[in-house]
Amino acid sequence: MEYTLKMKVDTLNWKILESLQQNSRISNTKIARQVGITSPAVAERIRKMEDAGIIEGYFTKVSYFETGHQLKAIITLRAFMGRLKPFLIKVKSFKEVINCYRITGNENIVLEVVLKNQQHLEQFIDQLITYGETKTQIVLSNVIENNPIVKSNL
Repeated sequence: MEYTLKMKVDTLNWKILESLQQNSRISNTKIARQVGITSPAVAERIRKMEDAGIIEGYFTKVSYFETGHQLKAIITLRAFMGRLKPFLIKVKSFKEVINCYRITGNENIVLEVVLKNQQHLEQFIDQLITYGETKTQIVLSNVIENNPIVKSNL
């Protein structure tokens, strides 16, 4: 089954997307100056990309550290037999989880979590181990974060 795009992302749209990914609050007027078209043309292109599902939303980046979370961790889960589906329901209620991916390989799940401290981490893992075997890595720093999706040369 082949997937067909709803809309072609041309060079101008890629430039608009790059600007929005760097700062989603940038004005259409400023984007227009950057890409060389009028502000109404930028607004129309953005609307069309939103309608086509290319632009999925706009978000605010929040510092986990400045909000009282001392730890960021990556936790993988290898679900016990029959425990994956219940976990997929339960994980949506965990406030610590900022991203959750279902993956291939030995583990089933990768979680990105923010926690107040080591005690909080221990309590969180205690909740997870009823669903499967966990492995935890503490994030020391971000090397690349929210890198923009750009036009591929392939």
